Amino acid sequence: MARDPVVTAKAGRWRGTSEGGVQLFRGIRYGEDTSRARFQAPRAPAPGRDTLPALAFGPSCPQRGGSDLAQAEDCLFLNVWTPGADPRAKRPVMVYFHGGAYSSGTVIEPRVFGCRLAADGDVVVVTVNQRLNALGHLYLARLSPAFADSGNAGQLDLILALGWVRDNIAAFGGDPARVMVFGQSGGGAKIATLMAMPAARGLFHAAATMSGQQVTASGPLNATRRTGAYLAKLGVADPAALLTMPVERLVEGLDAEDPILGGGVYFGPVLDMKWLTRHPFWPDAHPQGNAIPLILGNTHDETRAFIDPNGPKLAGLGWDNIAARIAPELRIDVLPEWVVAQYRARFPAMSPTDLFYAATTAGRSWRGQVIEAEERAKASAPAWVYQLDFQSPIEPIRGAPHGHDIPLVFGTLDAEGSITGTGAAARALSRRMMAAFVSLAREGDPGQGWPRYTLPERRTMIFDVESRIESDPRRWQRELFARIPYIQPGT
Repeated sequence: MARDPVVTAKAGRWRGTSEGGVQLFRGIRYGEDTSRARFQAPRAPAPGRDTLPALAFGPSCPQRGGSDLAQAEDCLFLNVWTPGADPRAKRPVMVYFHGGAYSSGTVIEPRVFGCRLAADGDVVVVTVNQRLNALGHLYLARLSPAFADSGNAGQLDLILALGWVRDNIAAFGGDPARVMVFGQSGGGAKIATLMAMPAARGLFHAAATMSGQQVTASGPLNATRRTGAYLAKLGVADPAALLTMPVERLVEGLDAEDPILGGGVYFGPVLDMKWLTRHPFWPDAHPQGNAIPLILGNTHDETRAFIDPNGPKLAGLGWDNIAARIAPELRIDVLPEWVVAQYRARFPAMSPTDLFYAATTAGRSWRGQVIEAEERAKASAPAWVYQLDFQSPIEPIRGAPHGHDIPLVFGTLDAEGSITGTGAAARALSRRMMAAFVSLAREGDPGQGWPRYTLPERRTMIFDVESRIESDPRRWQRELFARIPYIQPGT
């Protein structure tokens, strides 16, 4: 214990540990226990004088599934990895927000542990847990003025965490003037939303979104309809009853059917005209974020991650049923028979399975990123776009699926859940992707001859065994789906 690192900062004093050549501080509280103020904006804890142990990860937000997680409503904790807690070091800071849409997920999973990124990149890495699902985004403001912050409470948690970074990270060896946020899937969507929230202005200076976009937010009327479905599921008429209800019951209510989308009820950022007063990327890129250097990326085979190649949606797939199977997975209102016919004419050698994944990836998962990149280019805002083509050597049937870039950026190729393998090609690609993200944090540019995304060139970095720059990759697919209006799921 005498050799354990101790850091004193504005918000308190913590004792961490040393692992893998870096200093690690787990489970630092950045917000008070939210169970005492449900659906309210978070509050920072009062600074303390005692040295607090920062040796164990804090709990994750209660959610459906995740039974292997330590879950608690008191979940506003962050973690810091640093090569050395020297205030003179002024290293770039990389703050990670996890995926899981806005309903699930955690940073307490080995693929996003920051040891290797901090050590190899000589940066300070911070990972953040926050409120999710109903706890973070149940919109009650139209039902009671006491809950004016409810629809965006989870985003306000992230803003509070970034305020903690601004005020305290120098003591951990970080530079509060060089804070980069990055996140995958829902984490990227959270970042896109933060770029449109005035309360987040100036809290970060670079960003990277990995398969995660937020073109538009949930409108307040649809959000209120979702709240109604949720309350009905719980058998509650007065929202005040939620304040004393066991959190386990609040999680059970997530099984309510979404009145707009069907399936489980959606929760996400709300255009509440208080914290979020316009959509992040509609009708254009929010001017607030246009000065922030931004990497936007997607994987080549996004939907191979969450539509199981061996599951019922692909069982018995053939030309006679592919249109019916593909229709609900495209998430846009388009004639599925037409989509199938267009793909078959363009790619006559494509199998039904490959067509299914190509079309659902391009029509469902890639569209948001294309829109954001195009709007940034129209505004002459600095943006760099990548497409991850590197195929999994562990599960070739998955190709380059959603989430495949996480261990490549963190350097956690051997972590549980990674399917990158640890071969020479994966290691080399990981070094390259890690270097690009670190360069953006340090210099505001990913370097490596990676050109900005501009129109009409649409130059894109293809990360693969042999990485390269391509102009307008998948152009035909982009143009095909550009004919159909895009509606952000949840909007």
